[in-house]
Amino acid sequence: MIVVTGATGNVGRALVGRLVAAGAPVRALTRAPERAALPGRAEVVKFRPDGLAALFEGADKVFLYVQGAGGRMPELLDAARAAGVRQAVLLSSGIIREGADETHPIHAMHATAERQIRDSGLAWTFLRPNAFAVNALQWAPQIRSGNTVRGVFADMLTAPVHEDDIAAVAARALLDDGHEGAAHRLTGPAATTNTGQIAAIGAAVGRDLAFVEVEPEEAGPLLFPRTPPELVRGLLRTFADTVGVAPEITTTVQEITGSPARTFGQWAEDHAADFQP
Repeated sequence: MIVVTGATGNVGRALVGRLVAAGAPVRALTRAPERAALPGRAEVVKFRPDGLAALFEGADKVFLYVQGAGGRMPELLDAARAAGVRQAVLLSSGIIREGADETHPIHAMHATAERQIRDSGLAWTFLRPNAFAVNALQWAPQIRSGNTVRGVFADMLTAPVHEDDIAAVAARALLDDGHEGAAHRLTGPAATTNTGQIAAIGAAVGRDLAFVEVEPEEAGPLLFPRTPPELVRGLLRTFADTVGVAPEITTTVQEITGSPARTFGQWAEDHAADFQP
């Protein structure tokens, strides 16, 4: 039995689908099972912080997501180990790397989770994706209502990775031997700017879209209205550091799954409906 936390998130949902398709027994944890709309063969269970032991009964592996742990990572790990779970696969972040700013709030959050998992005694595998292609959904409200997108840093360079490619690597880490103690760095196959991403979305939806750069102080609340201010500041600082800097590009997705990582254009085609009025 594989337990998936954050099962209705972008990566978690794709992972549940892949594990079910592979015939693996899956227990999908969510705070709202009635709205989960996950594959019928998955056991969908309400995430209850006061009932952690029952979540892991009969399980031997777990997929963890920091936000999906609900701030209860140590308790979650204790309950998993007590139930007999042997391996944890964590969706971490590419911000964890040599020479990184350890005071960055996103670094601190994921480094803490990695340390807690190492200290838990479970076998572990860390997935460290850099930019998520799905973050482009932040522009969806603007694209639905017009052809101009206002955002920060038109020339920031990233190699966005498709959430289903992350899920594909996670599935292999959970289903195959040989991933224990590995930290897999994940990216898309090519660099693109924000302007290039908007152009790719425009091609996918059949419209001519324009990107207009605005000051970070103005765009932060627009793009991240429900994100804590300290995280917004950290994100904007990270974005600024990518302008004119070639991003890391790895071949990890292909090496582990046998299929090349999908381009941002392919992601935009997969998500074209999300940008339609």
